[in-house]
Amino acid sequence: MKKLVVLTGAGISAESGLKTFRDSDGLWEGYNIEDVATPEAWQRNPALVQQFYNERRKNVMDAKPNAAHYALAKLEAKYDVTIITQNIDDLHERAGSTNVVHLHGIITRSQSSVNPELTYPIEGWEIGMDEVCELGSPLRAHVVWFGEAVPMIETAARICGRAEIFMLIGSSLAVYPAAGLIGYVNRDVPRYVIDPKIPDINVRGPVIKIQEKATVGVVALVDELLKE
Repeated sequence: MKKLVVLTGAGISAESGLKTFRDSDGLWEGYNIEDVATPEAWQRNPALVQQFYNERRKNVMDAKPNAAHYALAKLEAKYDVTIITQNIDDLHERAGSTNVVHLHGIITRSQSSVNPELTYPIEGWEIGMDEVCELGSPLRAHVVWFGEAVPMIETAARICGRAEIFMLIGSSLAVYPAAGLIGYVNRDVPRYVIDPKIPDINVRGPVIKIQEKATVGVVALVDELLKE
């Protein structure tokens, strides 16, 4: 089986009704990023941060995978597929994809606020301010905030280096270090880029641009790849 690596960004989840991380007004669901998505925000006002991610978690649980998510899951019938996602939702898994690397964590789990390696499943959609990890530290959403390390980035880079086909879906390549992953793909590997607004890509080798939203472009590309 050929190794097919997919990097997905906010654009694929937007079609399931989830707001992109930073909209044109610079806000995320009406909040300044600095007030809800940094370690300093947690220090200043943990209750606000907890409430924000509880609301985002409920949105994720109410959302449903779209045609692009389901199409990517179908690729596993013919390819060795790894999905690397910048998104914190679980829509890829719910669509049936079995090998998903979450660069920025996953909102359906909680983590210790002192040791990010201690993670736990969440019952329902809320984390209470009185819930603590085994070390006695408050639980928070299992997501990577601005200013925090991205623990899975080296793993993701190695996966990209082994790709025989690469797809970039719904990402503006604006958030680092994730945006640099396409540079680890070998230059002779075909790279498909699917987005209504194709980002600037400065790499050597073949880049096939599909200027469509994910539910259109991914579905068409998957159909082609499954015929080969």
